[in-house]
Amino acid sequence: MSDTREVNGMSGMSSAGPAYGFYGDDFTGATDTLAHLARAGLRTMLFFAPPDAQRLSMLGRLDAVGIAGAARTMQPHAQHQELARVGAAFAALGVRVMHYKVCSTFDSAPQTGSIGVAIRTLREHCANSLVAVVGGQPSLRRYCVFGELFAAGGEDAHQQSVYRIDRHPTMSRHPVTPMNEADLRVHLQRQGLKNVQSVDWRCYARGDAALQTELDCLLESKPDAVLFDVLDDSHLQAIGGLIARHAAIRSPLLAVGASSVAQAYASALNDVVDRGEVSAVPAPLTRARGPVFVLAGSLSPLTEVQIAAAQSYLRVELDPQQMTGNAAPDYLAERVAAIVALLRDGRNVLAFTTRRMAHPTADAARSVMPQLANANAALLKAVLGKVRLQRIGIAGGDTSSIAVRALDAWGLSYLAPLSAGVTVCRLHAERSELDGMEVMLKGGQMGDADLFEQLLNGYAGDEAADS
Repeated sequence: MSDTREVNGMSGMSSAGPAYGFYGDDFTGATDTLAHLARAGLRTMLFFAPPDAQRLSMLGRLDAVGIAGAARTMQPHAQHQELARVGAAFAALGVRVMHYKVCSTFDSAPQTGSIGVAIRTLREHCANSLVAVVGGQPSLRRYCVFGELFAAGGEDAHQQSVYRIDRHPTMSRHPVTPMNEADLRVHLQRQGLKNVQSVDWRCYARGDAALQTELDCLLESKPDAVLFDVLDDSHLQAIGGLIARHAAIRSPLLAVGASSVAQAYASALNDVVDRGEVSAVPAPLTRARGPVFVLAGSLSPLTEVQIAAAQSYLRVELDPQQMTGNAAPDYLAERVAAIVALLRDGRNVLAFTTRRMAHPTADAARSVMPQLANANAALLKAVLGKVRLQRIGIAGGDTSSIAVRALDAWGLSYLAPLSAGVTVCRLHAERSELDGMEVMLKGGQMGDADLFEQLLNGYAGDEAADS
């Protein structure tokens, strides 16, 4: 792969640093974006905090850098502080595209993980007047048409129906950020973006010139953001070319959306780069060389199916009330001891949150869920402090973000695909017992029914390759 790529005048790698910077509002989504960029042949590293010059110098040339965060759980003030630091860091690196990676279902609220707060904060560090919101990710069966979001849902990943997001069986009833509005323009307006324009899917068939003319007309009103419909991957190619052209004129350009933003960007590169130069075919994930530990904090119906299908694991239940109650330290110590004993005996272990918490009230979710995520993080840290493992898995967006941050590590690099939207990464840490450990992070809505078995036995099926 050459050191510099030109896309309609846009360098894939500037002389000062990486051309693409992304912030994941949770860790699971950040690893999915990492995977898409790595599979496109871009040398990419995902950090847990903005990297300093010494760290970047040690790693050598990077085409893209990511920062895995937890903004989707934050209230506006904390979110602004987090993203102001991130925006300044990306701008200092000289990125041309600054990607705020959100969940593919766009679940957010004015007071929790506000996409509006993110756009207003990051826009202060972006010179380009265009804020591009990419509305769908077809590889995950997320679609945006005439501004409205649709998403697949159900317990069987292969036989899911597609729902308008405000009728989705899970996301419409999310305990903290329920998606009760399908029109993403209205959804973003409720988060403080008064002028949200949109490009509907019919524009793409008219060609690049017509698409550019349509966008120029929309930009005359100085919109807070422009939402792009997405129904299939050809739409992402058109959007990627548009982003590339605008970023070449003035950068950074702020793009918002799921990993489809990275897909769009990579497709623009691949249009002009010889595919023979790109190492986009990942090596398959081989069988684990030792016991595997999975921590399932997700309460989604799909994760429940995945737990039931994990026949190669011994299960350890985690009671939410005892994990967060007055006697939590004693209960945590007892659960850790049980897990460590099984792992030392060579057994695979699946620790999971008791299902009676599967439908918490909104008040319970706001009070108990953060405490539970922190308790799960403490459990994982304690287990890894007592037994050395080659491979682990964490299920749940909030659980993944908080648990990985609790470890003494600084980054992740791409290792192999596992399933649609699920990636196995290599952990980078100063401590030798953690450095190189293989980590799967997955959101509640992601993965096949036998995902945890795949994590143990290795997997590189069509779903993973297409994700």
